Amino acid sequence: MSTILTIHGEIRWIVAILAVVLLVKNSIGLIQKRPYTKLDRQLMIGYAVSLGINFILGLILLFSLGGGFPTYRIEHAVTMLLAMFVASRSSKWSKLEEYSIIYRNNLIVVGLSLVLIFVGVMRLRGGWVW
Repeated sequence: MSTILTIHGEIRWIVAILAVVLLVKNSIGLIQKRPYTKLDRQLMIGYAVSLGINFILGLILLFSLGGGFPTYRIEHAVTMLLAMFVASRSSKWSKLEEYSIIYRNNLIVVGLSLVLIFVGVMRLRGGWVW
């Protein structure tokens, strides 16, 4: 299980890097009124997929680690499920003709999912320090 815990912990960096790239790229796209490209779409998909993979690994850990189901683990799992759900909403409007709406909505999705991730990690014992 320590391998899964390590992978679960390392994927967070992929999520964090993608989130920063998406925040910058979507902000530039919105401000400069750039067209929404295939790369923009792929980055959003990568963000949602990496959150999904990490969520699945987290569920494996939740059910395989000893100690039952303490409240903080359940709260962490539910909050991360919400973050994953929010991140996956970007596909709803990726085919719109109005690029500024896509960039704006992607900024909202990434920002809200990051807030949920922050809250979910803070629910764990030790928060950001483990």
